[in-house]
Amino acid sequence: MQSILRRSVLISLKGWCRRPYSVMRTPDVEVDNLVIGGGVVGLAVAERLARQRSPESTILVERHGRFGEETSSRNSEVIHAGLYYPEDSLKTKLCIRGKKMLYTLLQDTNIPHKKLGKWVVAENEDQTNYIKNLHEKSKRIGVPTYFMTADEAHKEEPEIFAHSVLVSPTTGIIDSHSYLEYLESSFSSCGGDIALGSEVRSIRPDHLAGGYLVEVATPPTSDKPTLVLAKHVFNSAGLHADKVANMLVPNSFKLYYAKGQYFGYRKKSPVRRLIYPCPEKNLAGLGTHLTLDMAGRCKFGPDVLYVDGSNDYAVADDDQKLEQFVDAVRKYYPNVDKSSFYPDYAGIRPKLAGPGAPFQDFIIREEADFKNFYNLIGIESPGLTSSLAIAEYVADLMEK
Repeated sequence: MQSILRRSVLISLKGWCRRPYSVMRTPDVEVDNLVIGGGVVGLAVAERLARQRSPESTILVERHGRFGEETSSRNSEVIHAGLYYPEDSLKTKLCIRGKKMLYTLLQDTNIPHKKLGKWVVAENEDQTNYIKNLHEKSKRIGVPTYFMTADEAHKEEPEIFAHSVLVSPTTGIIDSHSYLEYLESSFSSCGGDIALGSEVRSIRPDHLAGGYLVEVATPPTSDKPTLVLAKHVFNSAGLHADKVANMLVPNSFKLYYAKGQYFGYRKKSPVRRLIYPCPEKNLAGLGTHLTLDMAGRCKFGPDVLYVDGSNDYAVADDDQKLEQFVDAVRKYYPNVDKSSFYPDYAGIRPKLAGPGAPFQDFIIREEADFKNFYNLIGIESPGLTSSLAIAEYVADLMEK
């Protein structure tokens, strides 16, 4: 770990006094804030801490050699509006707040993005009733939407079949890799330290110091981990956040892994905005939607398949998977060309709800029995959109 850090932190930081330790081994590093996980949420939290609490020291630990190697770089790269989730949920509140904060940031940076807008397409009368209710909900929560009839929709996008459409004009897309690079650069410029290729092995309270002793292995296979004494610990480990939390209290959390695959499309995009079907039951997924990248290329996905492991990114290239995608897309894009599909990539979402289970909100809290230990668990969609608001929320928790 010492060779990875961009500044030397193998000293007592910010005036901390040496004192008799409650363990025989003296910590190698002392730090005010230790953030575990270098996805978009971990980076946003670390950047906020380094900027807002500049007298304190902050280290970000990431098990991979680069940031955002898992969920943060394997998604639809959509800036969501905040329409779908329960009105009083963190997912709704932080998505709406995060979208506002993100667009404000994007205006002042060169991070590529486009506010394309999104259609939620109803295929029949029942789904039309659903999006009408969604429209009424959007009014209550302050998210702009408007309703379109089938005729109006056909004039705008003649290739799309719709019984009716709910339009979300504030939905957009972002280059997530450029966003990650911005957060990393800002964090470093604010004095934050980064340890890539470093994996947390264990966490235990040090009651005498009032902090936590964290073993960090660099590289993850190392048999000589660095011992870090951290005053505050932030668990934003994404797919592995339950394992990190369970280091303190075994079997306290369980995440489920929902794999989603995407297919690219060789032909020119038939539309100018994002096209979404109505969401799946219990919001297990937002349906096999049509999205665009920054170059205007079209892709379809993701599907939802619960898997046992968190590292299965294999892309299925078989007739059955292709037929499933084509059948889903044809419901709103009847003239889609099956021969133009090609397997593209897959991502995995960390879900607190298993197959068929009801909605589960984000968990973002300081643990009652572990002062200054903050868990961020089940941060799936709309985590990318919510990232800046999540960081703000965590900083507010610390102040309270």
